[in-house]
Amino acid sequence: MRLGELIEQLGGKLAQGREELSVTGVNSSENASAAELVFAEDAPAAQQALASHAGAVVVKPDCLDNYASNSKIAVVEFKQPRLWFSRAAKLLVAAHQTAGVHPTAVLGSNVKLGPEVAIGPNAVIGNDAEIGACTRIDAGAVIGASVRIGDNCRIYPRAVLYAGTTLGNQVIVHAGAVLGADGFGYVRDNETGAYIQFPQQGTLVIEDDVEIGANSTIDRGALAETRICRGVKIDNLVHIGHNCDIGEDVIIVSGTGISGSCTVGKGAILAGQVGMGDHSHVGPGVIMGGQAGVLPHKTVTNEGQKPGSVMWGTPARPLMQVLREQATLTRLTKSGRNKKDGWQSEE
Repeated sequence: MRLGELIEQLGGKLAQGREELSVTGVNSSENASAAELVFAEDAPAAQQALASHAGAVVVKPDCLDNYASNSKIAVVEFKQPRLWFSRAAKLLVAAHQTAGVHPTAVLGSNVKLGPEVAIGPNAVIGNDAEIGACTRIDAGAVIGASVRIGDNCRIYPRAVLYAGTTLGNQVIVHAGAVLGADGFGYVRDNETGAYIQFPQQGTLVIEDDVEIGANSTIDRGALAETRICRGVKIDNLVHIGHNCDIGEDVIIVSGTGISGSCTVGKGAILAGQVGMGDHSHVGPGVIMGGQAGVLPHKTVTNEGQKPGSVMWGTPARPLMQVLREQATLTRLTKSGRNKKDGWQSEE
């Protein structure tokens, strides 16, 4: 793409160089070529970038007094260089994609493909599925009947989207992810002890700009829907149960398990191996530390806490409270220790 095209789409100011510069990719300052873009967020990094072989660099406005040390490199000014760089990387990857349906792919009846769609080897597209413009379905992926996928999505190899799943635009689904499988819901016969599955006939809706990591699983709703709202980022090996509602811009890190009918508020962060019991709730903006747990039917919020406070432990509570509890427990155990004979009762 031309550098001018990137600026038109992403904003920013061309402080030095030519709009006609052809940019083919992004790289680090150490490894960049004359057709690649780098970024710098402070003056030392900007000096390093200007001394590189890169074709263009994006920097903060007023990061340097001038760029005279390298008049050949194009300079774009933007208030968040890392953000501009990341957005440019996505656009440049999309520009290199080729469209078309591989001859080994299997398409059902009444499949609707938008312009510039790419379907890889041995991919399977079910009846009545709809694939939006510039979306890429990689090798071995399975797209079920009546699935709806928006524009500019990427479905990596061997991902599986069950029938009726809906994806918005700019959604990324990494390899091995399974979306829309039945939830884990059963009814027990009290007389025989046998279990029978409660109907799992709801839907799964993934909104725009969501990314789902490798081998993560998200179940459909039982009778209603499971919804993953705009901008959610899900790491590898995460499970989200049926009827959950995950708010906008939530971050969910690897190993997290969310039981059925849970909600997570906008902007919350669930660190690695967080566990949520069924019908539990994490409020907007809450930060759950690694291995924190929310008991079934309980709610964790930021009420009364300073911004950025971390919740930890099981049941999850403010980190500072947990540390005070552990310090108190340590003092109590030490006070009951007999230096000669070991532990002794305080009675």
